[in-house]
Amino acid sequence: MQQPLDTSAIASALADLGCLLGDRVTAADAVREHHSHGESTHTPALPDLVCFPLSTQEVSEVVKVSARCRLPVVPFGAGTSLEGQVHAVRGGICLDMRRMNRVLRVSTADMDVTVEAGMSRTQLVKALESTGLTFFIDPGADATIGGMVSTRASGTTAVRYGTMRENVLGLTVVLADGRVIHTGTRARKSSAGYDLTHLFVGAEGTLGVITEVTLRLHTWPEAVAVAVGAFPSVKDAVEAVIEVIQLGLGVARIEFMDERMVAAVNSYSRLELAAMPTLLFEFHGISQSQVAEMVRLADQLAREHGASHLTWEASPDGRERLWRARHDAYYAARSLRPGSQVLTTDVCVPISRLAECIVATRADLDRLSFSATIVGHVGDGNFHVLCLLGAEQNEEGDAFAHRLVERAHAMGGTCTGEHGVGYGKKKYLLAEHGDALDTMRALKRTLDPENRMNPGKIVDLD
Repeated sequence: MQQPLDTSAIASALADLGCLLGDRVTAADAVREHHSHGESTHTPALPDLVCFPLSTQEVSEVVKVSARCRLPVVPFGAGTSLEGQVHAVRGGICLDMRRMNRVLRVSTADMDVTVEAGMSRTQLVKALESTGLTFFIDPGADATIGGMVSTRASGTTAVRYGTMRENVLGLTVVLADGRVIHTGTRARKSSAGYDLTHLFVGAEGTLGVITEVTLRLHTWPEAVAVAVGAFPSVKDAVEAVIEVIQLGLGVARIEFMDERMVAAVNSYSRLELAAMPTLLFEFHGISQSQVAEMVRLADQLAREHGASHLTWEASPDGRERLWRARHDAYYAARSLRPGSQVLTTDVCVPISRLAECIVATRADLDRLSFSATIVGHVGDGNFHVLCLLGAEQNEEGDAFAHRLVERAHAMGGTCTGEHGVGYGKKKYLLAEHGDALDTMRALKRTLDPENRMNPGKIVDLD
């Protein structure tokens, strides 16, 4: 799949970039290999050069060199992507953004912050500790903010605080010719022109390189409680979720684990949860009494759907103990088959179809030769299947993933709720978007006519 580039162009770019960046550009094999993959099972693809810029201006100069030498540009953050977004499938220049990790401005009055794109989520949360504000979007991995914007990431708190789509106010972007543009404002609303900010949110670096991000922040809740409950069936659990949301309780997270996932977590984390379809709730409120009332109402609804009760904790240690089950889910699943490859799916369906989709997916899995567990952010209809594959089961795993996407599409859903497209899910976009895919290609051609910006991802132009 990877196509060799003109070696003279690479040498010319290396010379120019050496003058600009000094030892912050390299063609060393070990560095190139490190930047050839994320955390997916997709085949690695090496860049020819790796750069470590420190500013928007340096990114702009690097992109200008890439234009002059006609080399692709692939942005790289924490390397935690799951659909091949950072794979340099056509070689070129990898832009490692992690040294651009400063907080540029924070406003407690306006509850917003501007950061460089290479700042990680945990770095941002730590930097905000003294402000009384925080950034709740948590995709699980310690991804960079730029990477989270580029994949339109979300995670466990999306049911209350939204995804990156709802939390990005503005961007600084370097375009394919090296020009720098600023999108959006710090105002909470605007009707001025095209919404360019959200054109780049989820574009995975195919339209430009994001260098700065202005984000919406939230206050820390005065009171937090976590509750866990086991249900007789997936249908009972999901129906309880729907009613909790409809009741308007202050639920910040609703996570699901199927019985196989619960059994794996019990073994891995030494817990004693009932091996049944299980929900974990987190409630945010302005007082302990308010949160306690939320838990009481959720417990009542859970009992109506077959749960014996909800076990809940309000203390930090107690909350951490209950959440350990979900935090350890990936590693617990891997422990079921040490040495296996983990294929992680990411469909999302309307919540009214979620139980049906999960039940059909489990029936499909039960006919296959590999082990798999199911977890999900069921408050927004998103769930993941963790497929534990041996080398001889890759084709079987890919066929299952294809059927799962078809099932989600048939139910009005999407092939990816939060992991993005990369090149791993590119093949599903025609079925999902139809003729709208041509509009995406037209946008790509307009902003990147030479197809140098992370080529081979989301849409193909050739």
